[in-house]
Amino acid sequence: MSASKHVSETPATQMLKKHKVVYSEHTYNYIEHGGSNEAARQLGVDPHAVVKTLILEDDRAKPQVVLMHGDCEVSMKNLARQANAKKMQPCQPAVACRHSGYQIGGTSPFGTRKRMPVFVEQSVLALPKIYINGGRRGYLIGIDPKVLVTLLQAHPVNVANEARHNGSACAEHS
Repeated sequence: MSASKHVSETPATQMLKKHKVVYSEHTYNYIEHGGSNEAARQLGVDPHAVVKTLILEDDRAKPQVVLMHGDCEVSMKNLARQANAKKMQPCQPAVACRHSGYQIGGTSPFGTRKRMPVFVEQSVLALPKIYINGGRRGYLIGIDPKVLVTLLQAHPVNVANEARHNGSACAEHS
């Protein structure tokens, strides 16, 4: 796998450059509803190292960012408990876009329109490198996962469930 062509700047890459974060750029052909597994397949990387950015809201409609392995799902019940909320649920797509400033399928945790609490699955931080959306569909950036904590003040949580639709082995990676 090699880094692909350079992509024009996004709010995410502007933020990373401002903070002198080293990253690699990886483009792929975006496929509607292909998700992180399709990106991993096209880039030839482990889906466990592709981190998806989810915009959720708590019981008070307060937006939250959750960063999860591409081959895992978030346990909303466990996340609510660890975030001191009564419940968590995905934001409606239009609402998520208003909070993040990004189009669905191109959401990055970096350079969001609104500052939101960020939660990251703890095992993501143990990976040597992750691939996360760079702020545009079909565009991932490769970074050291520790940047999530240092730059976003991401709170580590243990909320991963094995994804039901692809038979992944999320628990085996942990």
